[in-house]
Amino acid sequence: MNELSPSLSAPDFEDVRAAAKRLAGKAVRTPLLEAPLLNAKLNARLLVKPECLQRTGSFKYRGALNRLSLIPQADRAKGVLAYSSGNHAQGVAYAASELGIKASIIMPKDAPEMKIGNTRAYGAEVILYDRYSESREEIGQRISAETGATLVRPYDDPGVIAGQGTIGLEIAEQAAEIGATLDAVIVCCGGGGLVSGIALALDGAAPGVPVYSAEPENFDDMARSLVSGKHESNAPEARSICDAIVTPTPGQITFGICKSLLAGGLAVSDEEALDAMAAAFRYLKIVVEPGGAVALAAALGGKLDIAGKTVAVVCSGGNADTEMFARALSRQQD
Repeated sequence: MNELSPSLSAPDFEDVRAAAKRLAGKAVRTPLLEAPLLNAKLNARLLVKPECLQRTGSFKYRGALNRLSLIPQADRAKGVLAYSSGNHAQGVAYAASELGIKASIIMPKDAPEMKIGNTRAYGAEVILYDRYSESREEIGQRISAETGATLVRPYDDPGVIAGQGTIGLEIAEQAAEIGATLDAVIVCCGGGGLVSGIALALDGAAPGVPVYSAEPENFDDMARSLVSGKHESNAPEARSICDAIVTPTPGQITFGICKSLLAGGLAVSDEEALDAMAAAFRYLKIVVEPGGAVALAAALGGKLDIAGKTVAVVCSGGNADTEMFARALSRQQD
């Protein structure tokens, strides 16, 4: 079985810089957006990193392409395997198609239909499972052992983390380009691959800037783990509309990084995520999915005191079903 074990050492700043070189000219250098009306409403300068504009509609393409680029040529013929609720699936499927590697993706049956359809459209084989009664990790381990395919984990993988960290490099560069001094950065968090990578990047490129994770309130395992200092898990019966970031517990590698580098964890309700989706559309003209909106929701909902400060937030994905997006817009308020 070809798998990059999570027992391997965590990536460092140089790994993130190396990933940026691999992604140059391939991943989109998404802008830093801001809206004067929203800034006035918040009495703050809010800089939004819209990874919903990234290839495949989310940040996941970055980590997927970096990780797949690290697979030895001799192993690529055996294919790659991933498990995902949708965004990592699409990122791996598209990156694999670019590199000429066969991809098989294990996805929950209740994932948004658009994410399942897009994953298939990128050329991957989709294997559906019940997220509440079956273990995607066990399914992945079994298939990988049978086929020799490289298992590409959604977040607890050094290559994936380094790839996601390139967003942090861009935030630091773009803030400097507009003369903005960051007081904080808020990042959406599921298993922690995105926030740990960005924290690594900013620790090297803009040391001293506090980085916070943002999660759905029923899936705030990272926030609780940061407080307790050990892995905390979410209740099996917990539910959230933020399908992209509903993970059971932080990753081993990601939590080690986050415990060392994060300033804290924030949590928002599903309703606040919907309100943030509406605000993103109204003020910034972007489409954001629920899980991709939680960092913005944390800023808008006062989960962190940002008055008079300059704060960057990452909108991590925009693969929202039509019905969910309409639900968000129906809540739009002044």
